[in-house]
Amino acid sequence: MPPLSFDLLRRLADARWHSGAQLAHEQGVTPAAMRAALRELEAELKEFGLELRTAPGRGYRLAEPYDCLDADAVRALLGGRADHFHLELLDACASTNTLLLERARAGAASGSAIACELQSAGRGRRGKDWQSGLGGSLTFSLLWRYENGAAGLSGLSLAVGVAMARALASLDVAGVQLKWPNDLLHAGRKLGGILIEVQGNAAVIGIGLNLRLRAGVRDVIAQPVTELASIAAHLPQRNRLLAAALIQLEQVLTPFADTGFAPLRDEWMACHAHQGGQVTLFSGDGRSIAGVAVGVAEDGALLLETARGTERFVNGEVSLRARQPGTGTTGAGI
Repeated sequence: MPPLSFDLLRRLADARWHSGAQLAHEQGVTPAAMRAALRELEAELKEFGLELRTAPGRGYRLAEPYDCLDADAVRALLGGRADHFHLELLDACASTNTLLLERARAGAASGSAIACELQSAGRGRRGKDWQSGLGGSLTFSLLWRYENGAAGLSGLSLAVGVAMARALASLDVAGVQLKWPNDLLHAGRKLGGILIEVQGNAAVIGIGLNLRLRAGVRDVIAQPVTELASIAAHLPQRNRLLAAALIQLEQVLTPFADTGFAPLRDEWMACHAHQGGQVTLFSGDGRSIAGVAVGVAEDGALLLETARGTERFVNGEVSLRARQPGTGTTGAGI
């Protein structure tokens, strides 16, 4: 979508009628150019399951309100913590993680964050794609610098999971589960994912949350998924969700450099989706290990009770699938 399309989307986000002449005046283009831009916007929105309506004498409106990201709104919700972050909201990009890694190499400060309306090449763990439609998800990345680099970051993805569970709970989204090492679930279905990439002393933390999954996105996800629109009493507005996430992430990431994952272990275990359950671990080299998930260690390693006793599996080296009687397995993480 070109910049003018995003400008029009924000202007039409209230789902009220807007005259084409007024839109043309606001954008500084001719009425003919505006009509062409609106036809292009209509076609683009249709690809994402959104509808632009038109009526003679009334103008143009979206069929339903669009929840736009707004940097000023997020900063207001952050309150006194706003100065702790360097927030940038983009219309479109390939991947917020890729972009923030580039910014990290250029010296971006700890607390830099990028959120995006539309990602074209979102990434998950182990090279998988992260699918997100326009307005149907919250995708953002946060840069946090640690003096000890990767050596002191064991269990970081689990700590981030705790922060996100807290953020959702603060918005009255109950029942969030955590799947080792990087997924957020609800009733066994994937709600969100975490991707952490480390570069020198910089950890880039990418997070994707499903808010409203339209058919086109749902159809290409090869695992059971869910959305906040289905599980929350009231769907959180994206600006409020982003602010809540940043607040909780700061509260977890700041002490992590000194204390590591250990103080968060019990909280993570209380949300463990597969605690005490029969699971099969699939390693990167093709091996599979069956056993009972008995928790995680203080460094974030998964503890699995197998025929050989209690074994440890390190974050980032395996995938986890819960065995469901009669249904095979759930899909792997992003």
